[in-house]
Amino acid sequence: MTHKRYLTVIGAAGLFAWIAFVTVIFKFNPYESASLALAFFYVSLFIALSCTFTVLGYFFRLWLYRNEVFYMHINISLRQGILLSVIAVSCLILLMLNVLNWWSGMLLVIAATLLEFYFTSQEAY
Repeated sequence: MTHKRYLTVIGAAGLFAWIAFVTVIFKFNPYESASLALAFFYVSLFIALSCTFTVLGYFFRLWLYRNEVFYMHINISLRQGILLSVIAVSCLILLMLNVLNWWSGMLLVIAATLLEFYFTSQEAY
């Protein structure tokens, strides 16, 4: 699969996820089915943010590093998009539970940064 087709699939999935996210916001009543509405809300938000961060990260990397292999940019952008989405959704869940502090959000960012450093160091070998 070429990198353009891969990005097209990720972009289309992101578009459908954003449409699903907006649909969940306007069509589901959290008072009638709270667990189902919250599950759809968080899953659609996670997929939408992952796809959006992946595509934006890929084009940023393409702009920053012009003479490198495209597939490495896609893999790194996908991994970082998923990590950023995990941070965003985790912060929303902690906010919903009323336990989000500045230091708990900072711990999520530090954990994701350490995980990214680990993956980056493994790619060097």
